[in-house]
Amino acid sequence: MTAFLRTSRREFIKTSAAVGGGLSFDFFLPLAQAQGLGVTAPGNEVNAWVVVRPDETIVIRYARSEMGQGSMTSAPMLVAEELDCDWRRVKVEYATASQNLRRNRAWGDMASVGSRTIRQSQEYLRKAGAGAREMLVTAAAQQWKVPAAECTTSLGTIAHAPSGRSITYGKVATAASKLEAPKEPKLKDPKDWKLVGTSVRRVDIPATAMGAQRYGIDVQLPGMLYAAVAQCPVFGGQVKSFDAARIQGRRGIVKVLSFGEYVAVVADNWWRAKEALKELPIEWDFGANAGMSSATILDNLRAGLVATDAVVARRDGDAEQALAKAAKGKLIEAEYFTPYLAHATLEPQTCTALLKNGKLEVWTSTQSADSSLTAAAAAAGIASENVELHAMQVGGGFGRRGASQAFVRFGVQIAKAMEGTLVKMLWTREEDTQHDFYRPISLIKLRAALDAASGQPVALQARVSAPSIMSTLLKIQLRNGVDPQALAAIVDMPHRIPNLQIEYSKRDLNVPIGFWRTVGHSQNPFVRECFIDELAHAAGTDPVAYRRTLLANAPKDLAILEAVVKAADWSKPLPQGVFRGVAETEGYGSYTAVVAELSVSPQGEVAIQRLVLGIDCGYAVNPDNISAQMQGSAVFALTAMFMGEVTLKDGRVESSNFHDYPMLRLSQLPKVEVVLAPTGGFWGGVGEPGQASIVPAVCNAIFAATGKRIRALPLKNQGLSLKA
Repeated sequence: MTAFLRTSRREFIKTSAAVGGGLSFDFFLPLAQAQGLGVTAPGNEVNAWVVVRPDETIVIRYARSEMGQGSMTSAPMLVAEELDCDWRRVKVEYATASQNLRRNRAWGDMASVGSRTIRQSQEYLRKAGAGAREMLVTAAAQQWKVPAAECTTSLGTIAHAPSGRSITYGKVATAASKLEAPKEPKLKDPKDWKLVGTSVRRVDIPATAMGAQRYGIDVQLPGMLYAAVAQCPVFGGQVKSFDAARIQGRRGIVKVLSFGEYVAVVADNWWRAKEALKELPIEWDFGANAGMSSATILDNLRAGLVATDAVVARRDGDAEQALAKAAKGKLIEAEYFTPYLAHATLEPQTCTALLKNGKLEVWTSTQSADSSLTAAAAAAGIASENVELHAMQVGGGFGRRGASQAFVRFGVQIAKAMEGTLVKMLWTREEDTQHDFYRPISLIKLRAALDAASGQPVALQARVSAPSIMSTLLKIQLRNGVDPQALAAIVDMPHRIPNLQIEYSKRDLNVPIGFWRTVGHSQNPFVRECFIDELAHAAGTDPVAYRRTLLANAPKDLAILEAVVKAADWSKPLPQGVFRGVAETEGYGSYTAVVAELSVSPQGEVAIQRLVLGIDCGYAVNPDNISAQMQGSAVFALTAMFMGEVTLKDGRVESSNFHDYPMLRLSQLPKVEVVLAPTGGFWGGVGEPGQASIVPAVCNAIFAATGKRIRALPLKNQGLSLKA
């Protein structure tokens, strides 16, 4: 890996803050210029998003985070499309949270969460490009003394056909930067797009592939000290006492600090801090959660299935009456379970900070730079205006570095205790695994009544017993007592069922929970689509044909299902011993469907021959990146469904590292075929919805192969493993 460029802190900040606060890729990535990444340099800022340099380079600023989802390329593509510039001349650089605050949030929301970077910012990104183009055209028209309406643009050049004149953006950028921005710039009709909808190489890949990418864990600055932390093994516990004298004489140890919920050791390198911390005698007050276990948590969830305080989130018709009248043998009941899951990001939590003279500087990998800045200011006890936050490339997020900002708070608290000293805090893998904000656990009971003649459901009742992310992590009061993520893909199911009742029983379980990739759509489609498969089997109907009837009033759901089953040759006979499963789910504004083909050995080894994944996200900005996200979703989903499980004993998380919280191996990844079926007219997400339909499709195929219905994950607990 390329060595981190060493320089003085003054030079670091000077380079980082150039041209409106853009974070220079060339500083962090020594190979960036050769790889075509952005570099901050003087130029004319036409608007907050667009800088045009005299050499015709177009700098487009990116306000979100990049963690492998590819939006650092897709978002600038939207600007470049409307700007009508030459993509080969585009450089991308980060906007910073500090400048966003000082410039009255000129770049808007900076969070990369919920697959919303494109779908929630596409309009203002396109307007930024269109507005800059109109200003450049106006500047040229004024110079030529001709009507702007007579000018056209292409690849960064403005032309006036009647006079035969042309000029490049770089030649008029100075004049354009002095003009008033148009209030409502005209956007292109999608049929006229030239760049959007084409596959473009991601701007971050070359540096990543060459080992030149710089993450929060890579920050090194002169005079920096290092901190390792140990949190109470039991959630909610506190430090009772510790014996600092036992380690203070060790080589390199600078200070031992206690912050109630954790202890930090500061040293001249991180290894010494970590090793000393292991030897530090700490007495903990474990508190009320010391007796908590996976068994007691499951008991709590089961109580939720019969609790009288459950709320009804959706009621169509009278499901209870229809269920009571179900014909003999036509009442189907099932209970589904999904466990806690850890994020297991490749880059553990880290934060480097310096508090000096009332000013705070922070370097961290974050999914939400503005949230990190706010958390840093609060931890330091200073105004946000006095914080300079440098958002680094993110070595894995999946929700871990979004709403939960504990890693920033810890880093700043340590820096505050060491005021005037630059301190880099890094969690061990064990700390990260055992003190995550986990995907919630969930237990769901379903009942359905089938029509005696058609086999179609006339009623369905589902009760979800689960904790609430919204009320525990975000501290948001639930509307009508319902957490939408806990009920995702169930409360809004589009199937034609005349009597439908969806209930929610909120359970407070004292385990920290948070947003995990695909959130509720990572677990509830497994429940919904597998139960629909159960109904199809009970009705003696092909599962695709069964869904066609159920989705008769949901044309987009039905269309993606048809596209995928066609690509998978659903009606074509399979080789002996190979079986299919299907699932379809809508979420994050997109529609997905999956067909899985697999075999199962007598020993329980599941060999997946083929996964056909389809998505309709409306407009497809960068098709190649969408395919990559769907393929990555397959890795994520298969890892979770076969192996993913966080368990507790004596109030502690039992997993600690990749040896007991394993990841999918490359040799286990099946053939993944992606069907892109964008229908236009709307903007859906990509990074989150990709895995929603994978788990149920695989489980339905396992049932077809074995006759064994999977109602609880992970599959390792069902005697099944993924064949290499």
